[in-house]
Formats: sequence, C-alpha cells, structure tokens
Amino acid sequence: MACLGRAAGDSLTRVNCLRSGFALTLAALWLTTAVLWAGPVPKTTAQQIENGLTCLCGCQQTVSGCNHEGCGSKAEMQAMAEEEVASGKDSAAILQDFVLKYGTKVLSTPAPTGFNLTVWILPILGGIIGLSAVVTIVRRWRHAPAATPAITAPVDPEAMAEVEEEMKRLG
Repeated sequence: MACLGRAAGDSLTRVNCLRSGFALTLAALWLTTAVLWAGPVPKTTAQQIENGLTCLCGCQQTVSGCNHEGCGSKAEMQAMAEEEVASGKDSAAILQDFVLKYGTKVLSTPAPTGFNLTVWILPILGGIIGLSAVVTIVRRWRHAPAATPAITAPVDPEAMAEVEEEMKRLG
C-alpha cells in the first residue's frame, strides 16, 4: 500500500488514500455480490425450448401453447425437444437443430440478423422519435407567447361623453 508510507501530516494525501480504499472496497463488494447473485446456470428444460418454437400446424402459437387435438407437428417437436434436452445440449444448440430441420420459420422470435434486425430496431427507433416529438411539442407549448391584448386607440373624451348621454337617454 502506497498510502502507508506517506507523511502523517499531509491531510490531502490521507483523504486521497481513504477515497482509494473506499473505492477498492466498494468494487470488491460489488464483484462478490455479482458472483454470488449469478449462482449456477439453470438447466435447459423442454418447456423452455417449446416456448421458443412456433408450431408448424398453422395455428401460429408456440409448441407449448398449441391447442389442436392430435397436432402431429406439436407431438413431433415436443419429442425432439425432450430428446435434445436429455442429450445435454444447451438451448442455443437445440434451437439451431430445429432451425436446421424446419427452417427459421420455426423460431417464435426472429434472430437479430439481416432483415430480421429491423424487427428489433424499428420499435426502439419509433419510441425514440415519438418521445422526441412529444418533448418538442411540450417545449413549444411552454414557451409560446401569451395572447396579447388588443391594442386600443385613445378615445376622444367628447365622443365618450356623447356615448354616455345616448346610453342614459336609452337606458
């Protein structure tokens, strides 16, 4: 520790040493918490795989959500998912096997590559543009000039006296 060999009278050095020690302690605590919080990696289940696949019977539901009785593609895909999980493969490898067998149409969520990347980017981009538009409109409303009163010309006192006499006579 470089801080231990410093002069005892230098208060600025002592403060810097305390800050460095605090930063190191905080970093160690954060790292320990992150490692303990992560814990063991959960094992892939057939249900997780089925939730990531679209049934090919035409129902446009996931394999686990397909409600057609006697659906041949659901039973076949469930059996394949269970075999793959039993063989010890991870979810990425299992999904890749399904893509090789059935094509990319089997995935419930498109892979973020190529043209499918637009499915991931456009909602975010639309949100940013919409939020920017709202902020711009609100700022314009807040800084809009207040309605200016109509400018009146000075009134001739003689004309005003005539108007008041006419009003008294009528009213």
